[in-house]
Amino acid sequence: MTTDISSLDPRIITRGREFFASISGESPSVFNKGWWTGKVMDWAMKNEDFKVQMFRFVDVLPYLNTSESLSRHIEEYFAGDDSNIPDVLKWGATKTKLGGGLVAKVLNMTIRSNIESMARQFIIGQTAKEAVKGIRKLRKDGFAFVIDLLGEATVSEAESAAYRDGYLEVLDAIHKELDKWPALDGGSGNADWGHAPRVNVAVKPSAFYSQSKAVDLDGTAEGMLASIEPVYRKVMEMGGFLCIDMEQLKYKEATVELYKRLRSKYPDYPHLGIVFQAYLKSVDQDVSEFLAWAREKQFPVSIRLVKGAYWDYETVMAKQNGWPVPVWTYKPESDAAYERVSKVILENSDICHFACASHNIRTIAAVMELATALKVPEERYEFQVLYGMAEPVRKGLKNVARRVRLYCPYGDLLPGMAYLVRRLLENTANESFLKQTFADETDRDRLLENPEVTLRRQLESKCKAPASQEGLGRFRNFPMVDFTLEAERTAFPAAIERVRARAGGTVPLFINGQAVETGDFLDSYNPANPAEIIGRVCQAGVDEVDRAIEAASAAYLSWRDVAPEARAAVLLRAAQYLKDNIHDFSAIQVLEVGKQWDQAHADVAEAIDFLEYYAREMIRLGKPRRMGQAPGEMSHLFYQGKGVAAVIAPWNFPLAISVGMVSAAIVSGCPVVYKPAGSSSCVGQGLVEMWKAAGLPAGVFNYTPGRGSVIGDYLVDHPSVAVIAFTGSMEIGLRIQERAAKVGPGQQQCKRVIAEMGGKNAIIIDDDADLDEAVLGVLYAAFGFQGQKCSACSRVIVLDAIYDKFVSRLTEAANSVKLGPAEDPANAMGPVVDKHAQENVLRYVRIAEQEGNVLVRREVSDELKASGCYVPLTIVDGITREHRIAQEEVFGPVLAVMRARDMSEALDIANSSRFALTGAIYSRSPANLERASREFRVGNLYLNKPSVGALVERHAFGGFKMSGVGSKSGGPDYLLQFLDPRLVCENTMRRGFAPIEEDDDWLS
Repeated sequence: MTTDISSLDPRIITRGREFFASISGESPSVFNKGWWTGKVMDWAMKNEDFKVQMFRFVDVLPYLNTSESLSRHIEEYFAGDDSNIPDVLKWGATKTKLGGGLVAKVLNMTIRSNIESMARQFIIGQTAKEAVKGIRKLRKDGFAFVIDLLGEATVSEAESAAYRDGYLEVLDAIHKELDKWPALDGGSGNADWGHAPRVNVAVKPSAFYSQSKAVDLDGTAEGMLASIEPVYRKVMEMGGFLCIDMEQLKYKEATVELYKRLRSKYPDYPHLGIVFQAYLKSVDQDVSEFLAWAREKQFPVSIRLVKGAYWDYETVMAKQNGWPVPVWTYKPESDAAYERVSKVILENSDICHFACASHNIRTIAAVMELATALKVPEERYEFQVLYGMAEPVRKGLKNVARRVRLYCPYGDLLPGMAYLVRRLLENTANESFLKQTFADETDRDRLLENPEVTLRRQLESKCKAPASQEGLGRFRNFPMVDFTLEAERTAFPAAIERVRARAGGTVPLFINGQAVETGDFLDSYNPANPAEIIGRVCQAGVDEVDRAIEAASAAYLSWRDVAPEARAAVLLRAAQYLKDNIHDFSAIQVLEVGKQWDQAHADVAEAIDFLEYYAREMIRLGKPRRMGQAPGEMSHLFYQGKGVAAVIAPWNFPLAISVGMVSAAIVSGCPVVYKPAGSSSCVGQGLVEMWKAAGLPAGVFNYTPGRGSVIGDYLVDHPSVAVIAFTGSMEIGLRIQERAAKVGPGQQQCKRVIAEMGGKNAIIIDDDADLDEAVLGVLYAAFGFQGQKCSACSRVIVLDAIYDKFVSRLTEAANSVKLGPAEDPANAMGPVVDKHAQENVLRYVRIAEQEGNVLVRREVSDELKASGCYVPLTIVDGITREHRIAQEEVFGPVLAVMRARDMSEALDIANSSRFALTGAIYSRSPANLERASREFRVGNLYLNKPSVGALVERHAFGGFKMSGVGSKSGGPDYLLQFLDPRLVCENTMRRGFAPIEEDDDWLS
């Protein structure tokens, strides 16, 4: 007979009331308004703006090492007249500059001391010695412990090793004290409560392996295991218990796999636990599958169940990436899932020990009554709460349940601030049980009601807005690939195998709807293994270009007059074809140009976005617009396509940029002659199949790969070409503009050149930057896809105060990433696109070595280097703005580190290039972020984000100076470059009579 939770509600509510009665009159210190922390929490709960600023200030505080920097940040974060800001902070924000000297120092010391005291409230100690002292006190009070070392972000294997060593250090310190600690509450020997190991340790696995990533499940689990195993062996030596924490969703699969491998490797040691998060919609399935595995293996296991600490992060990331939100939307859903899963775990108590981790009295009471109803022995479950929070709850728990364990973080305040911010967010959230109980004083019966009842009430009260039925609906970016899904991780190898199986064949031209073969071929090869031919690409000559332009010119006469809606519909069908074949289109980029899985998928996703966005834009622009309101006349402005467009595409975004330029021309009414880059012509051939599937009329798209020396100038110079859309190097872009300016025989229009050219992009690192984010952001921007992006970071400008620390972490991080073929998802950097690119980058590596001091020069193995187009990952410092490596575009994995005295010099260096494409700044100074927005003069500037990864519409892309001629691709005015505006004005007056219109205002 199964136990229904709702049938236990009367008992749960009775127990909950008794619990509340036992702690009546008590309040957690975090809500005690008599203390500085309580006042700040109170202000934070009343004022959302202050809450955001306060928590951001707490986050940056450890980096503010001087009185000046602290004063400046107080002023920037808290200047204003808001009466809800604490007096000590408001006074500091407005008076520190005026007060100066001793007054400012005293004030700053007070603020720092108070915030650090707030942090220490949640941390059992900053050192191993302090941690042991704190644990000793807890045990005297009758509480067990689980120790957790603060810090989750490790950017290098050196940092991961240091993190592991931190655990070994504290375990050694505990080991020396262990024999002095008597067992708790009736326990004997090594067992608290008669059954539980006295030593309990929690580990966050991603911190043990800096190269953890969802796409590389096997490599991530193995890397985590290798680093955690020494800690586990030490725990076993002490007769202790190890629990593997669950972190962000992206690590969930690897964390479960890590547990399975570690448990299987030591089958006879039962004291190994894992955490599951009730706020995940997958929690029921996750726990059920885990328990089924445990039964199959006949392994005793342990589960700590938590609500989850990354709700905001998971929600924001899902919405940013276009994924389904993986966490429950309403808090009662998490509460209900917790009770539901608790019941499943307790029903399996014969094989699974349960750690109920919650401060919610309803949840705790439900677990107690479920355990009683299911006759679960006391030694099969315990309760856990966070150190420094909910002191009344833990005291009440100890009185009724005895088995209470405190989760005790220890370590430096620097990583501790991230933990503190999470705790503060939890405590001040409107739906926080502790806030409702101790701050809001919500009705107790409401707090104890079944979460399913609470959920129904919330759903009934929520008004749902009707869905928009207008047109195509709002544009949304195609979702980024989610490698937490097994289907995505298996789809890529399968697609690569399919593409590889059909590689090596002849790739014909496509002119006027027909395949055309020529006698001239160019072999396109895999840059990781040039012996592997992806395709034998037919090369167009002058005759084929003439035929293509003739076909496009003939098609123009009819295509320009097709309704904008009909042209847009073709783009939408093309987008659907890419969606249906996204893995194959990604796989060919992995093989032909050496893109990593995520980079290749993002390229196809961007191509889909261009099609979807430009379709909507053309419908918007296609509506004639009334001009003026004069009576007696009707004027309308509308657009028509300029004429034949020559599209000359690059190889680095071989599908996205090609599709973007081609689709913009086609939807505008301009037939296209398309010349892909030689290195990516097989990817380019995919446009042929795409437009066929979309039903594009013959002649509107013509595919003419060819040697630039043969057809490049000819295509640009041709008198029938009206528009030239080009993306590539500055040198070629300038050549195109020069030649297009000359009018040739028979030419009937001024040619329009749309040129997106190079970049020498800089990222500034402010002295208060979050280095966990900045190091990884620079690493990705500089070396993602081998630095072969016009937006790639090639200069990182670091303020002097943080220079040494940043450079140290950057070099360690660069020394930790894996290098090798892109088809292996473990590799962060692969080969450059071809032998010509290899020669060019190697030349710049030599220049960098001559001009600067080499910090990192990482090579692949001799075997890979001998067979593929690999170049070293290179970082040099000692570079000034006069050096070539600071001025010339490299288009490869070469990064120059430059030092700046202050923000003024940093901005001056950043702007010292003739390019102005992208840039970024990592800073937690509101004033410096605002200043950079004004003075860092580039087309796309990113604040606390990498300089790469532009998304259609959201980050409409393009630069100025020598970086571009034209509007931003993926932006609201891009299509205008392919259009000629026309105006028709009709005289509507007849014999002195003119129609009166409703909006005529001349009568008044």
